[in-house]
Amino acid sequence: MTTSTLDKPAQADAAHSRAVRVACDVGGTFTDICILNEATGRMHVAKVATTVDPIEGVLEGIAAGGVDLKDMVLFSHGTTLATNALITRKFPPAVMINTKGFRDVIEIRRGTRNDLWDTYAEMAGPYIRRRDRLTVTERIDYAGKVVTPLDEDEARKLAAVIKRRGVSTVAICFVNAFANPANEERMRQILQEELPDVAISCSSEIMPEIFEHERFSTTVANAILAPVVGSYGKGLTERMAAGGYKEDVLLLHSGGGVMTAKTAEKFAARLAASGIAAGAIASRHIAQLAGFENSIGFDMGGTSTDVSLCDRGNLRVTKDWHVEYGYPICFPSIEVLTIGAGGGSLAWLDEAGSLRNGPQSAGSNPGPACYDRGGRNPTNCDANVVLGRLGGHLAGGAVKLDKSLAEEAIRRGVAEPLGLSLTEAATAVIRVANANMADAIRLISIRRGYDPRDFALVAFGGAGPLHGAALAKDLSIPTVLVPPNPGVTSALGCLLVDIKHDISTMFLGNATEVDPEIVEKTFQSLEAEGRERLDNEGVPEERMLFQRFIDMRYLGQWRALAVPVSAPIRSIEDAIAIFHEEHGREHNYKRTDAPVEIYRLSVSATGLSPKAEFARQTPKPFTAVPVGHRDVVFDESPDPIRTPLYNRDELPAGTVIEGPAVIDQLDSTTVVPPGVKAEVDPWLTIIMRIPLAES
Repeated sequence: MTTSTLDKPAQADAAHSRAVRVACDVGGTFTDICILNEATGRMHVAKVATTVDPIEGVLEGIAAGGVDLKDMVLFSHGTTLATNALITRKFPPAVMINTKGFRDVIEIRRGTRNDLWDTYAEMAGPYIRRRDRLTVTERIDYAGKVVTPLDEDEARKLAAVIKRRGVSTVAICFVNAFANPANEERMRQILQEELPDVAISCSSEIMPEIFEHERFSTTVANAILAPVVGSYGKGLTERMAAGGYKEDVLLLHSGGGVMTAKTAEKFAARLAASGIAAGAIASRHIAQLAGFENSIGFDMGGTSTDVSLCDRGNLRVTKDWHVEYGYPICFPSIEVLTIGAGGGSLAWLDEAGSLRNGPQSAGSNPGPACYDRGGRNPTNCDANVVLGRLGGHLAGGAVKLDKSLAEEAIRRGVAEPLGLSLTEAATAVIRVANANMADAIRLISIRRGYDPRDFALVAFGGAGPLHGAALAKDLSIPTVLVPPNPGVTSALGCLLVDIKHDISTMFLGNATEVDPEIVEKTFQSLEAEGRERLDNEGVPEERMLFQRFIDMRYLGQWRALAVPVSAPIRSIEDAIAIFHEEHGREHNYKRTDAPVEIYRLSVSATGLSPKAEFARQTPKPFTAVPVGHRDVVFDESPDPIRTPLYNRDELPAGTVIEGPAVIDQLDSTTVVPPGVKAEVDPWLTIIMRIPLAES
């Protein structure tokens, strides 16, 4: 299936312009393409089915958008390639080399469980089997002193073993290498001499920080993904260059920036959260265009919902995340909370007879019952069809929806077992789903010390605009924003990023006793490394931006908070004051009389990309004309309401619609409940004002 939407003049402009920017987001079902014309600022999108070889899908999507590779001045790409490789464990054979006595660190982990109370649940095994975790004699103490030099004879014997096994990638993980990388670097030199074609990841380079499990785990993830990412990046670059594209292929990483394909091979694990980061970036941009510095991204698709938070223009970042529990990847990543709630999530009854929703999903095959592809279990999509919130088709008619099949699934699976009417059962299904998603938003906001009432909710994804207004009402969020193309918003995020590297080093010391000059010199060293990386990627000096952070904690704690600081460092006092305030917000307490410890210094090195302006329409009073009417059941009333239907492509800037209303478009449906006013802003974002009950 191929589709294009929104601005028809923009499509023509983009097809013939000599300067277009293209962003691509490869998902499990569809590959989404956003095309921005630099001259006009207009954008259009294309959507094609994801292919077995994702490179084919990318090129098909670009062609479907009417773009010649010779006309592209920028190509930015978000992909699930690395994530899927970890989930399916389809990666080349790898070897891990450890200090003797430490090869089981990644198997012992932290001794925790995803479900603390399920003692029978088996943890997934390490990405590298024990037989492939080899050891060598060496030792460095906690302060970085070389206690035992690397045994080079043993090292060369290991190289011979690795060669016999036909291994293509190696992770070198020595204890205390963060304090002194000498032994790891010598091991790498020996492997490069003996095995010049093998990819090598050293823990002292990938993540030079204390806590060996986290450092080893991140390095292992990087090592096993390096051949996968490297092969993909090289193949895509060659195919696009053959078609006439002359610039770098940029790949989106977890921290919200992009890397060239060559750099991505070296830091491959950074791509393990590529796609969800793009959605968070796009939601922030859409909110800022509408005048909101505080926003919550709500991305609801067919299987899952991703929630992110932007506070005062800054997306929350975490260094504690994973694809599989127990195997952390500690590169900085935009914090996105994912739950199993989507349009295809199943409604089911537990052993006590209570109604549940998800995380099981009907997926795309067979899909919800209303798809008429063999699915029989009730889903959120079926409930929305029964309530009239969805009509007879999706994706511009590409997917037909059979209401009678939806009614049968809801009746059999929910209504009859619970003794409810069909409408009551469908309403209950949606309310349970909304409650699950509202809890996720509370976790990323209230649990972090933020009040949802101070934020706008950006609802996107194919199903987000269906549920956005109801969630906002439950959470007392006053404003809901629906992007122009909700279903391809993640692809849009790939157009809005800069080249970015995050570099850190351990720096343990009492905050009131450390020498600011030493802190300043350390920051300068980190910035020099960042400058070198950006220079290798062709970023000119005037487009380089460096941001400094000091990770601090109360003495005796092991979790730290990152505090931004300015250059040059003259004193640590201001940073300590900020730390106390942030700790109070994050954890609901602060101890201004307690000693504060510096844990880590880090620098975010950014190569600023020239930003094209999006087209801004002049709002004019416009009376929208319904394209039809349908009976719709809203949360506000159990009785169906005759509701006007609108085609979003026909709603220019300045349009105001009073709910109830349903607004259809190619990639999503927006529900405007009774009493809610929706208006279209100059960037064609729908802004819904939610009337809230007085407290």
